[in-house]
Amino acid sequence: MPLQLYYHPLSSFCQKVLIALYENATPFTGRPLVQQDPATYEEFKQLWPTGKMPLLRDLANDRIIPETSIIIEYLQVFYPGRVQLIPADSLPASQARLWDRLFDLYVHLPMQKIVGDSFRAAGSKDAAGVAEARALLRNSYAMVEAALGEREWIAGDAFSMADCAAAPALFYADTVEPIGSAFPAVTAYLNRLMARPSYARVLEEAEPSFGMFPLDPKPSRAPR
Repeated sequence: MPLQLYYHPLSSFCQKVLIALYENATPFTGRPLVQQDPATYEEFKQLWPTGKMPLLRDLANDRIIPETSIIIEYLQVFYPGRVQLIPADSLPASQARLWDRLFDLYVHLPMQKIVGDSFRAAGSKDAAGVAEARALLRNSYAMVEAALGEREWIAGDAFSMADCAAAPALFYADTVEPIGSAFPAVTAYLNRLMARPSYARVLEEAEPSFGMFPLDPKPSRAPR
């Protein structure tokens, strides 16, 4: 297969790209970055010294493609499928890209701040930063709640790149800062995302790694 994906099944950003691949049944070879396979990790670091996952390698065209949104855009151009994750029309496309960025910046990143702080030693924890991250997540939930209205998907009538970003971002954010009853549209949206076959498959594959999640409660595939 010409496409290789370096990823970790538990990573929210990696899951975003896996959703896009599964939506279009795009053939690829997975290169999991796990402790049991240090050689693959060294190969990955040689290709992309930042060490940021995921990374797509296109052997057919001798390219490496980093960054989740860029990977999804690349797949649509060079390996298109039946699901158009970035709409053809400019205005819907801009909405898909906007919400993709909003989920990455204002849900993914504050969620990762909370998770990352749990790895810090007791004397170096950033309580103020974690409190700010939790407040940002609550604000983001309110923003998504207001935007959804009667929509099935966040950027319009069709499933898009924005929903690929939303699924893992909200899934893990709900684990560390529960969405709760204050945002019923967001909860319903998360349940739709989790039921989507592409993300259901991602979660099934990630489930054996849920025990590695550093906080309690652990992630769960159960409906919210």
